Amino acid sequence: MDVIGIVLAIVGIGLLVLLGASVRVVTQFERGVVLRFGRLHGEPREPGLTLIAPMADRLHKVNMQVVTMPVPAQEGITRDNVTVKVDAVVYYKVFDPVRVIVGVQSYQAAIAQVAQASLRSIIGKSDLDDLLSNRERLNQGLELMLDSPAVDWGVHIDRVDIKDVALPETMKRSMSRQAEAERERRSRVITAEGELQASVKLAQAAEVMTVHPAALQLRLLQTVVEVAAEKNSTLVLPFPVELLRFLERSTPPEVADAPQTPAAPIPEPRPQTEVVQPDPATSAANGH
Repeated sequence: MDVIGIVLAIVGIGLLVLLGASVRVVTQFERGVVLRFGRLHGEPREPGLTLIAPMADRLHKVNMQVVTMPVPAQEGITRDNVTVKVDAVVYYKVFDPVRVIVGVQSYQAAIAQVAQASLRSIIGKSDLDDLLSNRERLNQGLELMLDSPAVDWGVHIDRVDIKDVALPETMKRSMSRQAEAERERRSRVITAEGELQASVKLAQAAEVMTVHPAALQLRLLQTVVEVAAEKNSTLVLPFPVELLRFLERSTPPEVADAPQTPAAPIPEPRPQTEVVQPDPATSAANGH
């Protein structure tokens, strides 16, 4: 009985070991690919408990989640001969677990290498302005370049984004000067348009003042008020000729038509006669 018990215990332990070796757990976001003696066996295993043959089967678990893979910064020369460094990020997921196990040795490394090569190719085919402002189109082109070989490996490229474009310092200074020149051009254009509009309004105001000369005097008085508000000690007041004409036109007709009294003539100065007094000594001499 003791021998039989020992044998049964050994058999029970062996069965437990075999059961433990044959039971596998596949999580919800994974799929299991079974290779029996190195050959593909059956369909991919679904999530949950699954049994494999001990010592004969090997279970490979494949992650079906979306994977975020950063692409290291790649240095290249754009089509307009500017050296830049560009990095990106790739989002992909596995749609065929059998292909990623059988068709390619390491699909993560393969996608990483293809992403780097495609990014350098995009840099060489694009201008600097496209890399800075037209990234959406470049992202779509990069996604197509990656998706073409990845489909054969059982991988689908969800999205590719160019993150940053590093420029040389000399190029940054040049772009800064270009931006300043553009801003200066816009400011001059706006100033010129403002002067044009102001000249049109001033021409209209001049026409009104020509018809109504009193408006010119009111404008002059308004200017005096504005200058006097600054508490200046000296006031320079322009006196326009148009104001004189206005004053002439404003003179009453009766005053203008009244006869003018001629001024009294100024008498001419009379010549003065010099009276010479005789010398007493001379008179005495003449008496003798």
